[in-house]
Amino acid sequence: MIAKFYKPLALGAILISVTALTCMAQTGEPVEKNKANSDYKPAFAGQTRIGSVKTQTPYKDEVIATDLTLPWGLHVLPDGRLLVSGKSGTMQIFTTAGKLDKTITGFPPVVFQGQGGLLDVNIDPDFVKNRMVYWTFSEPTEEGTSTLAVAKGKLSADETKLENVKVIWEATPHYKKSGGQFGSRIVFDRQGNLFISSGDRQAGDIRMKAQDLGATTGKIIHITREGKPVAGNPFIGTAGAKPEIYALGFRNPDGFAINPVTGDLWEAEFGPRGGDEINLIKPGGNYGWPVVTYGIEYSGQKVGEGIQQKEGTIQPVYYWDPVISPGCMMFYTGNIAEWKNNLFVGALSGSHIIRLVIKNNKVVGEERLLENRHERWRCIATGKDGAIYAGTDSGKLYRIAKQ
Repeated sequence: MIAKFYKPLALGAILISVTALTCMAQTGEPVEKNKANSDYKPAFAGQTRIGSVKTQTPYKDEVIATDLTLPWGLHVLPDGRLLVSGKSGTMQIFTTAGKLDKTITGFPPVVFQGQGGLLDVNIDPDFVKNRMVYWTFSEPTEEGTSTLAVAKGKLSADETKLENVKVIWEATPHYKKSGGQFGSRIVFDRQGNLFISSGDRQAGDIRMKAQDLGATTGKIIHITREGKPVAGNPFIGTAGAKPEIYALGFRNPDGFAINPVTGDLWEAEFGPRGGDEINLIKPGGNYGWPVVTYGIEYSGQKVGEGIQQKEGTIQPVYYWDPVISPGCMMFYTGNIAEWKNNLFVGALSGSHIIRLVIKNNKVVGEERLLENRHERWRCIATGKDGAIYAGTDSGKLYRIAKQ
């Protein structure tokens, strides 16, 4: 009699069920065990120290190259090779076996100082046809310092130089003191326009410019491939506002990624002591820095009034205290099913790769990968072969793949 009330599940339903549980499950205590820098409370449950998850699929990591020169940006070319930018002013192409294939020249002068240098790199959505490369860098200014700039150039047929190089955008105003916190990642939206992350430049007397619509520091910038403001940007027509601004209130946004399923833009940034954040970026959104933060000053004092919530500002989806120093970020698109569309964040001071399981734009699980490698993870991408490729400050290139 009991049997008639039950029907066997089809194999597909079982697989769907297991996948759903894997994506949602919190299998353990939070990965962070250390005391927070402050007694600040999250705005909602799950905003920090979410339950841990553990990868079930066997995978391996290997060092495939040890001769990268201060890697900062990494982008996968259409043929699967890896385009890697070096902070000191180099750009190279590596094979997925880790062999140096090409060294590229032809860049405008770079100020390699502090946190400045040759920074992120990306390629045109129509690269196969036009061979255009885009990069960010700290550009020398007339004042004798540097500012964040975006340039583009055509990769030569022999892949050894950039031709017809042009600077298409630069951050303003130009600051005289700071060599820090340029931010500076590039991603393309689905229409082929560029999002640029621009840091607040660090110095205490200038960081309030992150709240100033007349300055492009501490902002997310949205420009065309020619460097013009994208039509429909949220502050076009606002008196005194730079029309290329898309969102404001950021400290040092070094992580940047487009969700491949939804097309949404996500950002990761450094807090001071505590308050590293993951944000879902909305047009016209104010993300609070330096008025609202879950971090404190390096001195131990409050930042500003020491508030974590304010009307008119957007809360981070997730934050860390103590910091992990998010140096890079990507949505995984490889061949490990349980990682699919998870958010991977390379931690610098944290010395691990973070895997965040996202459901309905909320973090539902966190895992720390490769902690035993003790590396500062600076750039990361999913390869055409489904493996993860990641560069470290020590000059190593890692390949992380299904066994």
